[in-house]
Amino acid sequence: MKIAFIGHKRIPSREGGIEIVVDELATRMAARGEQVVAYNRKGHNVAGAEFDNETNATDKPFTYKGVHVIPVPTFEGKGLAALSSSFTATLKAIIARPDVIHYHAEGPSAMLRLAHWMGIRTVSTIHGLDWQRAKWGRFASWHLKFGERTAAKCADEVIVLSRNVQQYFRDTYGRETRFIPNGIERNEQIPARVIAEKYGLEKNGYVLFLGRIVPEKGVHYLVEAFRQLDTDKKLVIAGGASDSHEYYARIREAAAEDPRIVLTGFTQGEELAELYSNAYVYVLPSDLEGMPMSLLEAMSFGCCCLTSDIPECAEVVGDYGMTFRKGDVRDLADKLQDLLTNPENVQRFQSQASDYITSKFSWESVVDQTLALYSSSSKEVN
Repeated sequence: MKIAFIGHKRIPSREGGIEIVVDELATRMAARGEQVVAYNRKGHNVAGAEFDNETNATDKPFTYKGVHVIPVPTFEGKGLAALSSSFTATLKAIIARPDVIHYHAEGPSAMLRLAHWMGIRTVSTIHGLDWQRAKWGRFASWHLKFGERTAAKCADEVIVLSRNVQQYFRDTYGRETRFIPNGIERNEQIPARVIAEKYGLEKNGYVLFLGRIVPEKGVHYLVEAFRQLDTDKKLVIAGGASDSHEYYARIREAAAEDPRIVLTGFTQGEELAELYSNAYVYVLPSDLEGMPMSLLEAMSFGCCCLTSDIPECAEVVGDYGMTFRKGDVRDLADKLQDLLTNPENVQRFQSQASDYITSKFSWESVVDQTLALYSSSSKEVN
């Protein structure tokens, strides 16, 4: 099949979970012999120009692991990048006439209607209810909600990553969707070398948050809770801002008041793998999620994980991690203290996490289900 991907920022890139998902799907489909095109945004890495790579620098199409990657014109600016890039990508895709266009996220799905009118099969993956995110202004939130409605009304198939969002589409639009969660592969732990030299970190010597520093991730809850704890372990906050520089500045100011808190900024490669491999506990205190890739990655490295009790996180960890009441700083501090006081519980979660998560979520299964969806005319749902 001729398959087009629209909605990610860039591949290869770790600018967000969507980029990881599109990379995995596109390259695995290309390896199976499908003709895959991914439309990259032009522009800088959302964490800052200093993290640009070759995908940011080029205006010319290139091949990445069998995927034909085409950069498209993009107006950089809060709320405009996704709108402008998905519009130009859709126009290019309509001219190319693929068998299916797979849109990712609510904002880019607003352009799905154009492909639908031209008789091209469309699939939309809703990675989360993005219009609820605190970082967006009124227009951006309206556009995201419009994209959600467009997917619900026009897409041939809608994929969701959690049962909670599946029920939301059923209740709000009367639309049945396909539940296809993300996948993950086992990751081997590596020693603390880079992070020891740069930040003075050692095995099991820190609590870790790794993700975008945006309000809905709840990093402020974690900082407030950690500052209440009597521990010599550090708190590492790893990640960059994403259209939320004021919030990042707020976190940086709060962290400056406690010498145990380390902000690494955007991280990738060996440093990222070392952070996962050597964490005592990984914490994801989000108010809002789709299906967090960082949580799957943390468990695949064998992390003990503590998350907020929102369904999108609780469904992932199951009985192989701990949860606290969303937004409840006191409960978060109590659960962290319990894990700090009882290392045997941490060791038990660490020993089970990787086997559990890799047996439950498989990229090959995700690709099988998604390819079947591209060519299926069946209206059965799961």
